[in-house]
Amino acid sequence: MMKRSHALAVLMGVSLIFLVFFIYPSVSVLSEAFRDPGGGFTTRFVTEVFRDPVYVEGLWNALLLGVVSTLASFVIAFPLSLLSHRYDFFGKKALSVLILIPLVLPPFVGAVGMTRVLSVTGSLNALLIDWGLMDPNHRFDWLAEGRFWGIVVMNALHLYPILYMNISAALANLDPAMEQAAQNLGCPPWRRLMRITLPLAMPGIFAGGSIVFIWAFTELGVPLVFNYTRVAPVQVFQGIKDLSGNPAPYALVAVMLLVSATAFGLTKWFFGGSTSGSQPRPKGRGNEVKLRPLASLAVALLFFGVFFLASVPHAGVVALALSEDWYDSVAPLAWTLEHFKEALGDPLVVPSIENSLVYASVATLVAAVLGLAIAWVVVRSNLRGRLILDALVMLPLAVPGLVLAFGYLALSQEGKPLHFLVKLADGPALLLIAAYAIRRLPYVVRAAVAGLQQSNPAMEEAARSLGANPWRTLRRISIPLIGANVAAGAILAFAFAMLEVSDSLILAEQVKHYPITKAIYTLLSNLGNGQELAAALGTWSMVFLAVAIIGATRLAGKKGGLFKM
Repeated sequence: MMKRSHALAVLMGVSLIFLVFFIYPSVSVLSEAFRDPGGGFTTRFVTEVFRDPVYVEGLWNALLLGVVSTLASFVIAFPLSLLSHRYDFFGKKALSVLILIPLVLPPFVGAVGMTRVLSVTGSLNALLIDWGLMDPNHRFDWLAEGRFWGIVVMNALHLYPILYMNISAALANLDPAMEQAAQNLGCPPWRRLMRITLPLAMPGIFAGGSIVFIWAFTELGVPLVFNYTRVAPVQVFQGIKDLSGNPAPYALVAVMLLVSATAFGLTKWFFGGSTSGSQPRPKGRGNEVKLRPLASLAVALLFFGVFFLASVPHAGVVALALSEDWYDSVAPLAWTLEHFKEALGDPLVVPSIENSLVYASVATLVAAVLGLAIAWVVVRSNLRGRLILDALVMLPLAVPGLVLAFGYLALSQEGKPLHFLVKLADGPALLLIAAYAIRRLPYVVRAAVAGLQQSNPAMEEAARSLGANPWRTLRRISIPLIGANVAAGAILAFAFAMLEVSDSLILAEQVKHYPITKAIYTLLSNLGNGQELAAALGTWSMVFLAVAIIGATRLAGKKGGLFKM
């Protein structure tokens, strides 16, 4: 058991770091939104947000995107989770991995490929014309008329794996005796699903659903690529240009923060402690049914169909990067590798890759050290505040990156408390590292906690009884035992930090400080082959992140634990 003095020191240290780099920036956004020019309290600025029809439309559109994207993700994820839970079918293991493909590409990069697919002269219209379903002289402009639904589709195809993993984890922990008892009493499958399975899986559904909602509600990259400006995150991004003397962006961010925190808080309040029916499944009582060949093939085709649809944005990015001539055709008419060479030779690209490597590497190191210390206190100490610490480090899941980045930007202006970080690094490097580390810390903590819970503390106690000090015990016994778990969490933290969108777009304002995602966004607006170069850089990023995800999955052993709340 960890010494109380050591546990208390970790608790105080982590609390201080969170106070400075998480609580303070988040609260500062709220305080600026409710502070009048004389320094007093006022609700006028927030009230004016709800009186301004442009901001109201932006908030309403963001809320609709969050809700509809979550429902669409659920419609995709729940049937897949249920089928995977109940049945053994052809290619189950491979297909269960394939449907996680959307995690290897940020949705805003996938949107780059989809703009070429959905444009007036893009693949979809060309396909419909070839099939005789569209008049070539009256083409439908999907990007102009269907931006909202295009963003919903992009969000759903990217985020449904989060719901899938949470629901699968919830179903796996259900006691099969409850479903078997209902079946023995003559309860039909549909009624059994609605009255037994679905209610018991609600904690997992709402845990994943709240993360998906917050992500979609505050998504910045996809609306920017689709040029959907009447949505709150884009309005905040545009308001950055006029922070001084303009309280509207603060008020808008404050409203978004309150909505996100409310969604997360309600989920934790109603379902965070729910354990009814969620005991570990008794050994030897698996209830998977081996399907007949025809039914097995149908289920496998369903999984493969979802994988195929989710891969369309990825295929669009790769095809755009390889295209030499892609106009009014289903696929490129000519192919080339030159865009990959040009992308690596572009003066904007290589420095951005170097910047991202530095930012993400340091942030991952910070997250790994903090995550291991926090997990140690949570699992190996009897400190009363350890559960509060565990809940505290999960809060970054509830606070959107847009809010945290906006808080950092506001506090790093001339004369503000965090401006010294900008002067110290001659740029936003330290701010980006802090943002990346804080936002990805939950992945490392959850992985390390899982590893410590599964390892036997008797070996650590034996080492200490033989005279090993706490540091030597940690270095020689504990870390080797949970090294795979910590490495898995660190790999995910590093990969997602490399391709972080909101923090990168908001905090990196000068070209020499651009990370990869800001470089991709900048290339999109370049004339000539800017889109192709952005797609090439996105493809390199996709390959990198795919390798990282595979490595994390192999190290962790199981897929769902890193994404639980």
